[in-house]
Amino acid sequence: MKQVLRQAIYLAHGIDHITNLFASFAKWALVLSCLISAMNAFIRYVFDYSSNSWLEIQWYLFAAAVMLGAAQVLRVNEHVRVDIIYGKLSSKARIYIDLLGLFLFLLPAMIYFAYLAWPLFLGMYQSGEMSSNAGGLIRWPAMLMLPAGFFLVTIQGLSEIIKRLAWLAHVYEMDFHYERPLQ
Repeated sequence: MKQVLRQAIYLAHGIDHITNLFASFAKWALVLSCLISAMNAFIRYVFDYSSNSWLEIQWYLFAAAVMLGAAQVLRVNEHVRVDIIYGKLSSKARIYIDLLGLFLFLLPAMIYFAYLAWPLFLGMYQSGEMSSNAGGLIRWPAMLMLPAGFFLVTIQGLSEIIKRLAWLAHVYEMDFHYERPLQ
């Protein structure tokens, strides 16, 4: 079992690398979204001109930032949890809670959400659906962020499971320092 977990750690690190790549894209999408928003506001107030395309592209970029960055939040262990109990537990107890949450909640939910989102994306892609706003954009790139984001969180969940199981088997070291948010 330990040998299997040692090999699986390579898979987990590969998934972590993919998550880091998409997180980098998400960071830049967020920066670009903010810049477009500021530019759009400036042009609207200074030149009394506005464009639905610019509004929609900033929404699309924000959707990319959220959906493609969600897996990174899981990877760096900064996701939402019940702090009252979790912060006071030992590392081993936290691992068991994490595994329970990953197996029972995260993976089933992400797989189900991806299952629901995929046909919506395909329908928009095949029909070439456009925004109903004047000058609006095609919708499938924004809809693609849903199944892509759910898939990334799913594989990152698998990476987290591998790492936690390997830690329990004493074949992998993780830092489980948990800093409670300021209350």
